[in-house]
Amino acid sequence: MPLVNVKNIVEKARSAQSIFEASQQEIIDYLVVGLAWSIINPKTNRSLSEQAVKDTGLGNVEDKIIKNHRKTIGLLHDLKDAPSYGIIRNSPEKGLIEIARPVGVIGAITPSTNPIATPLNKILNAIKCRNSIILAPSPKGEKVCQRIVKYLQNTLMNLGQPKNLIQKIPGPINKISTNELMKLVDLVLVTGSQNNVRGAYQSGTPSIGVGAGNVSSIIDETADIEDAAKKIIISKSFDNATSCSSENSIIIIEEIYDKVIYALEKYGAVLLNNLQKENLEKNLWINGKLNTNLTAKSAYEISKEINLDLPKIEQIKVLMVEETGKGKNYPFSGEKLCPVLTVYKASNFEDACRQVNEIYNFQGKGHSVGLHTQDENRPSKIGFKLHACRVIVNQAHCTAAGGSFDNSLPFSLSMGCGTWGGNSISENLNYKHFLNIVKVVKTIEPQEPNELDIFSKYWDKYGK
Repeated sequence: MPLVNVKNIVEKARSAQSIFEASQQEIIDYLVVGLAWSIINPKTNRSLSEQAVKDTGLGNVEDKIIKNHRKTIGLLHDLKDAPSYGIIRNSPEKGLIEIARPVGVIGAITPSTNPIATPLNKILNAIKCRNSIILAPSPKGEKVCQRIVKYLQNTLMNLGQPKNLIQKIPGPINKISTNELMKLVDLVLVTGSQNNVRGAYQSGTPSIGVGAGNVSSIIDETADIEDAAKKIIISKSFDNATSCSSENSIIIIEEIYDKVIYALEKYGAVLLNNLQKENLEKNLWINGKLNTNLTAKSAYEISKEINLDLPKIEQIKVLMVEETGKGKNYPFSGEKLCPVLTVYKASNFEDACRQVNEIYNFQGKGHSVGLHTQDENRPSKIGFKLHACRVIVNQAHCTAAGGSFDNSLPFSLSMGCGTWGGNSISENLNYKHFLNIVKVVKTIEPQEPNELDIFSKYWDKYGK
């Protein structure tokens, strides 16, 4: 694709955004809801989900329908009544007025694992803040992305807005056009491979990227074992573990180890023996890289593909393997992107935290950690100890880390991992990241301290 085409698309986006920027809050909010409905209405949602699975070979249709609907409804709930136009805060006592302004033209790099929910999330946030947005989907997700853009552009025009507020770079998608897009826009948002994240940071354009997932969850001796097992299986099997928030390993305190394994098996997991584990490892990684033929396939499909002889194979939801090592020589300690769960045993809570730290030093640092416990103090202990930006307590990690109706995290498919994960943000990507905030600063009564206010305690303790 000639680079001049990318430049032309950005110019169209900039022109459309300059018109839309004058839109007031009521118009913006109706537009956001209308755009969302054009994608998640049941007929369109199913059709897009079917195409996404067909084109990418990742996940399953029913779970994608649920994900697209739930994530979008959650985001609309977050955005409802959230101010993104004009004066959004007035603090006379501080002499401050805050005004919401758009970022401008946004370039969004989106992954094949969530080719509907992720771009729609970014689009709605962008439009809420009066930006235009250009999508650069993964090659596998390009056709479904094209359909999404077409539906959304029709809605834009029906509601009297410029259709070029939402665009995608034409196919075939390649690194050259994606890199050029990143250089020309005002803000880059990257959800996907770490190569794309690094490319965004190197583009010279302000960028927000997310770190690698490889979630570990601790199950301590106080946990409600039945509740923990049920939630872990639901989370790990959802959409065939396409989410970066799916558990990839669990660390079980040894005194409850057998009970937890039994409970996990009751809810649909199976623990492989050594020969079966060797067979899975040999097929799941080819020359050190995940086998794309097995990525995001169901436990049943994986078992059939590699000839695992397992009882009641049709009912299996998660394949479990026991492991002790961490690092590149122990691939099961990393992210699998399929319903394969690595199981570790810990002597106590401190040992479990140590093992999570070892896993994250290999992969997943900064993302999040799960904890199943009845001890009220341990979540905070993890928050002070481990390099994880979210501590998800007694929840199904996959659906909780990206926002849920029973927690207060923003609904998002892009989780910042802070400096630990090489990111510029440590929270869930949300609409506030799509705004420039202008501060009008007025004088107030002077509040200048004297030396005694500042130094008195230090002088009293250490002398002058």
